[in-house]
Amino acid sequence: MAKNNSNKTTEICSFCGRPAHEAGLLLAGLNGFICHDCAGRAMEIFDEALPKNNRKQGGGIELGKLPKPQDIKEYLDQYVIGQDNAKKHLAVAVYNHYKRLLQSKDDNDVEIEKSNIIMVGSTGTGKTLLARTIAKLLKVPFTIVDATVLTEAGYVGEDVESILSRLLQVADYNVEEAEKGIVFIDEIDKIARKSDNPSITRDVSGEGVQQGLLKLLEGSKVNVPPQGGRKHPEQKFIEVDTRNILFICGGAFDGIEKKIAQRLNTNVVGFNAASSSAVIDRRDIMQYIAPQDLKSFGLIPEIIGRLPVLTYLKPLDRAALRKILTEPKNSIIKQYVKLFEMDGIKLVFEPAVLEYIVDKAVEFRLGARGLRSIVEAIMMETMYSLPSGKEKEFVVTLDYAKSQMDKANIAQLQNAV
Repeated sequence: MAKNNSNKTTEICSFCGRPAHEAGLLLAGLNGFICHDCAGRAMEIFDEALPKNNRKQGGGIELGKLPKPQDIKEYLDQYVIGQDNAKKHLAVAVYNHYKRLLQSKDDNDVEIEKSNIIMVGSTGTGKTLLARTIAKLLKVPFTIVDATVLTEAGYVGEDVESILSRLLQVADYNVEEAEKGIVFIDEIDKIARKSDNPSITRDVSGEGVQQGLLKLLEGSKVNVPPQGGRKHPEQKFIEVDTRNILFICGGAFDGIEKKIAQRLNTNVVGFNAASSSAVIDRRDIMQYIAPQDLKSFGLIPEIIGRLPVLTYLKPLDRAALRKILTEPKNSIIKQYVKLFEMDGIKLVFEPAVLEYIVDKAVEFRLGARGLRSIVEAIMMETMYSLPSGKEKEFVVTLDYAKSQMDKANIAQLQNAV
């Protein structure tokens, strides 16, 4: 027994000197021991010291493994049909952004600025899908926020800082990972300045929100409430540095074509077009969008300057909608086929049905989102009854699709987006 007691007295933490019966669990090394308290403090010291020395920057991305712009576009092509111009702008901006993160801190010659992006395009053209696919490729924290719920501090709604709360939640509250993430701010056009004329009432959901976004887009240290919502004095905050967060903004900017036409001295419709309009493609006037058009629409110059990369998405024509229906990896038809396959049922769509679905989407002017609404209306009865039946194959015919569409509330489909 004396020998055993002697051995226990030698099992002490080599850092704090506490014996095993006081320290609890001791981790044995080659010539000593360490207790869990000392191991925890050592980890904290490493966390503080490593970023200054040899910790990987850019969220773990290495320059040699960073996808090149052409690789990024090829990846986007697998999920998004068309929109080549927007894909190129997005690929170059993202590539340059992560090269900026990988820039050596000792390199004081040139400081690369952030390439925040603004995408303009009508609903259902793929703005959100492009941003989500980019984040999926780079394996970085990504969140989508809706600008319409944001208001100026002190008013009913959400503070601008709640944008970063959602990014923190996606990153499991790992601040370092969140600071290398991507934030997609949707419906940015809905916070446009209501009017250039002074008013008695404050524009708390328009210009007030734009002013609040300035510090986030530019890059600053922001106190973020962990659970989102409003700030209050007793709440604990997490400090987040937004200098390395990439912001992608998207909006439909409905009616901005008129602003572009006025600047180009032409008309969207009518016979009073100027002679210069002969070289302007009025069928796709969005391609001529410029920062001054965003200013005319209601964005303040300061926020436009913090979104240097401006790109547009073309409205989807019939050919593009037909491809979207079946070609991408996550196409709508493939999703429904997979759903039925999980129940042991083979689902087949006749080619005429696919053409019918596209015709209806063009008629309703709902873009790619309209395709999903139409297919859902056609397949609802089948998805309800078939899993309980014994059929192993179901063919969707044109007559069946038309009969189901006749039963559906067409007005509801037209307002689905």
